[in-house]
Amino acid sequence: MKKCFLLLLFCLLFMLNIQARVRVGAELIPDYLPLLKGKQVALVVNQTSTVGKVHLLDTLLRLGVNVTKVFAPEHGFRGNADAGMDVSNDKDTRTGIPLVSIYGKEVKPSKEQLADVDVVVFDIQDVGTRFYTYISTMHYVMEACAENGKDFIVLDRPNPNDYVDGPVLKDKRFSSFVGVDALPVLHGCTVGELARMMNGEGWLANGATCKLQVVKMKGWRHGQPYSLPIKPSPNLPNDRAVRLYPSLCLFEGTVMSVGRGTDLPFQVLGYPRENMGTFYFTPQPLPGMDKNPVLNDQKCYGVDLRLDNETKGFSLKYLKYFYAKSALGEKFFSKPDFFDKLAGTDALRKQITQGVSDASIRASWNDDLKAYRQIRSKYLLY
Repeated sequence: MKKCFLLLLFCLLFMLNIQARVRVGAELIPDYLPLLKGKQVALVVNQTSTVGKVHLLDTLLRLGVNVTKVFAPEHGFRGNADAGMDVSNDKDTRTGIPLVSIYGKEVKPSKEQLADVDVVVFDIQDVGTRFYTYISTMHYVMEACAENGKDFIVLDRPNPNDYVDGPVLKDKRFSSFVGVDALPVLHGCTVGELARMMNGEGWLANGATCKLQVVKMKGWRHGQPYSLPIKPSPNLPNDRAVRLYPSLCLFEGTVMSVGRGTDLPFQVLGYPRENMGTFYFTPQPLPGMDKNPVLNDQKCYGVDLRLDNETKGFSLKYLKYFYAKSALGEKFFSKPDFFDKLAGTDALRKQITQGVSDASIRASWNDDLKAYRQIRSKYLLY
């Protein structure tokens, strides 16, 4: 009797675990394989594009899908190219499938590159911020599909920074590859929901829409924490870096280091002046991460954010603190144009230099965020 009870309990716990486990779009093969059979398929994928522990490309080839090419985003197909470095055309050494770069000089597939393609599949893990370039890549691929009559399928994945916060990019003067669409810093969407929004709001060039299908996840809903099984890019190596990234990325438009060139990227902050903090680190070139990091070979003093278990969403705390601590005034923003593109506006930089309070800065976003939330609500899937 006791053995039967324990067996029943084990089965129940097993079933609950299966139900609780997040199953990303790529894992739900029966939901999308019929859409690919008999078609010529291109993939927009990187190292996060896995079905269990097997890459999506390898999975589809084993299933007999005719994959004609892979479009490679920032950091490349295998995710080992430095941030900001051009990704070159090549062939996958494992399969011989052609790799076509859509990061660097060309960010959008051409008509010729799509000539032997019927459907494009997008499967990349996002981290929930406007300036993380994979969603910019998705925008331009959708645009190319709309212009050339190609189907576009998104295999959806969770958003690990599932908040709506920060200034909304409204002024096209601040549009760039780190901010294409009218999104806040934290957009609160999955990539599938974003694709629906780009289509539905007419954000693609000339208001075009592409033939879009989203393969929904199972076992995830908004607000549910999610730990990334594979690092989404070389300088976001763990959940802590992913969590801090929305608040620290804007420092890349300042004089400070965010730890690129160390084994703690986006987990430390520093500047070569001892009054900036008691913690110190020295950025140095690291293959596959940064060949020429900011403040290379200079001892930087600041803070170790491995001790910060509170910062979530989009915080101005460290930005305002180190702006004041530096006493550099406007020179703190060493790349003001880039800072403004990351922020999606020049207002934030001006508010900081003018000493505007956190509460007042946040209040200045309220109307735009309210309008954005209304738009977002039309496209939510979870």
